[in-house]
Amino acid sequence: MPSLSQTLPSNDIGFLRIVASLWGLELTSSDPAEAAVELAEALCDAELLEEVVSTLPAGGRAALEALALEDGRMPWVAFARRFGELREMGPGKRDREQPHARPSSATEILWYRALLSKAFFNTDKGPQEFAFIPDDLFMAMNFAGLMPVTEPDEAPELEEAPEEPAQAETPRTSRLAVPAELSPAPPRRSDEPLGRPASPAEKAAQLPASDRILDDACTYLAAQRMGLEAPKMRVPAPVLRELLRAANLLTAEELKPEAIKSFLEAPRERALEILQTGWQSSLLFNELRQVPGLTFDGSFDNQPLVTREFLLELLEPLPDAQWWSLTSFVRDIKTRYADFQRPAGDYDSWFIKREADGAYLRGFGSWDEVDGALIRYLICGPLHWLGLLDLSSPAAGAPPSAFRSPVAPLTPAAGGKLTVGSQGSILVPRLASLAVRYQIARFCEWEPAREEDYPYRVTAASLKRAREQGLKAEHLLALLRKHVSNSLPPTFVKALQRWEQNGTEARVESLVVLKVTRPEVLKELQASKAARFLGVVLGPTTVVIQPGAHAKVMEALAELGILAEAKLDGEA
Repeated sequence: MPSLSQTLPSNDIGFLRIVASLWGLELTSSDPAEAAVELAEALCDAELLEEVVSTLPAGGRAALEALALEDGRMPWVAFARRFGELREMGPGKRDREQPHARPSSATEILWYRALLSKAFFNTDKGPQEFAFIPDDLFMAMNFAGLMPVTEPDEAPELEEAPEEPAQAETPRTSRLAVPAELSPAPPRRSDEPLGRPASPAEKAAQLPASDRILDDACTYLAAQRMGLEAPKMRVPAPVLRELLRAANLLTAEELKPEAIKSFLEAPRERALEILQTGWQSSLLFNELRQVPGLTFDGSFDNQPLVTREFLLELLEPLPDAQWWSLTSFVRDIKTRYADFQRPAGDYDSWFIKREADGAYLRGFGSWDEVDGALIRYLICGPLHWLGLLDLSSPAAGAPPSAFRSPVAPLTPAAGGKLTVGSQGSILVPRLASLAVRYQIARFCEWEPAREEDYPYRVTAASLKRAREQGLKAEHLLALLRKHVSNSLPPTFVKALQRWEQNGTEARVESLVVLKVTRPEVLKELQASKAARFLGVVLGPTTVVIQPGAHAKVMEALAELGILAEAKLDGEA
């Protein structure tokens, strides 16, 4: 980080004299540049430094210790939010207001003693403004043992009541644009876990992690292959699609058959690992834009991979297999790392709205609804769906209130044979091969999934759809013979073979039929202009009406002087 010689202003003799007076020094030079050098050398004197630090007001001491615990620097917006703002004013107003004599915040206590400076540093989120202790001062403090080794409590109130902040004039504070080679390391994250263990109430109703996302993935991929809309699953379909894209199983436009084949044929443990690894390293999977209850206008770069990696690092120190309070974890992130996804603490340039009423969520006051909601979604969504965290809540169906690393195996042994009925029903156990269920699904109509199995039914329509994709009934028979629990019902085998040879041999359909009282009425209608709306004659007084044409036929009957009544399905 920059040193005193880089942070003390070399063009503001008034500020330098304020610093000197608070340190009990008297500058010998009236030239600002020379005075800055003189002051930089004097402030690193060990005895003088110890005297100044030890006599700091309580608020200033707490702020200095907080900076020290973060390796001497933290984002400026976070520091100012915690320890108060710095009133920026020109020399004239500074002389009148004398903020060094009556500081309005702990920040001002440190600022006018040159124990605090601020500058823009390059980070992985772009340039960001930081509060920091000048490097040579920080080294001298550590050498003298003036800094704490444990985390301080929140900053106490100032000993004197602050006066109202003055209106800002042209800033005179130092804002350095630090080159990349002087940029400090990322913020140090303590090995101490954030938050606290869960209370008994927070872990009352437990929801263990599982590998059921694999079953949803198989369902979704089969639906996509067949051109169908996926049924409702545990993981929302749009999120599941992004997870499969992250795992390189599909693109924005199409499936990747070879990758899907390898995924479905892999052992369940390996298949789950493919999804986990793809998600964790994805640049495109954007959890923020998936948070329920939020909508987004325009485009902005919230760098989801950087945010994800940071939050995962915060989870690492948590004790294995111990239930942990979700509320306290989120609260402590807000206290320590509130700006974890915000470049330079910007809470205004992202156009995020509350879905319920369309209100824009801007400013730090919306942190819980946006940033806090993102943390909750990450834990209760992807991390749980991917089998990485168990969840619990105060009662069944209530929102999650605690989490922990899984204690039970996620991937039970695969197995289970298929059951085939004589009327075309096929029951596939959940733990049967994903590749087998994927193929079965392409031949069948889908029935609602159950907890531990997937029911399907073979119909003429499903076989026709399969044939259009290059699949034959003999392929289905071969697949079933290999994985069925017993021999296939002969009638089912015969039906598949006949369909393969003859196609559809019977059809059940709904028809609209016209019935008249006398054959003469039907002949009269057949001779009229309404004849084109008539279909197959079923008898001397009965004829099929073309779909959607019953109103035209009734109009034609009226022209013939015959009033007809209609009784269709759904009508009384």
